[in-house]
Amino acid sequence: MEMTVAARGRPREFDVEEALATALRVFWEKGYDAASMTDLTEAMGITRPSLYAAFGNKEELFKRALDLYESEKLAYVRNALDAPSGRGVAQRLLEGTIQNITSECPGCLGVIASISCGGKDSPIQQDVRTRAQSSRGAMVERMQRAIDEGDFTVPVEAEAMTQYLTALLQGISVQAGAGASREQLQQVADATLAVWPGR
Repeated sequence: MEMTVAARGRPREFDVEEALATALRVFWEKGYDAASMTDLTEAMGITRPSLYAAFGNKEELFKRALDLYESEKLAYVRNALDAPSGRGVAQRLLEGTIQNITSECPGCLGVIASISCGGKDSPIQQDVRTRAQSSRGAMVERMQRAIDEGDFTVPVEAEAMTQYLTALLQGISVQAGAGASREQLQQVADATLAVWPGR
């Protein structure tokens, strides 16, 4: 989508979606707090007035970046929840996470945001938390369905299995950010599936 905005007295055209994808990479690499307006405008190749005209303030830009991340990068989560078994859900989530974090930028924007966005009362923290709770709720429901359908060979709770999977996925993201190779991350996924308590 092209947008023309005023920049230093003359019109400047730029692709809003492309600029947003660039901002996403900056937030992904630096986190919300550490990404300065200068970092963002330089990476996006636009002026501050252009950024404000197209996206509002930094907080709104970040939320739009999260929207893009969820729609493009996290499509595998929706696919995982459609797997025919609980183990299939885990496998698709692990594979999707590894593919996602090793294809472009290390780490996971949601994880980075949750550990680097100001205090507990920060609007960004609240937004990230709300998004995470929505995803978590969908996963709890899917794990409960797997339990009801007899996917597990031992007694488990949907809440506990969701926490277990979430901790694994976050851990993989943090390890990737610390430089773990794709092969090392795959070993974690393989070990998880080897001990998964069900089909």
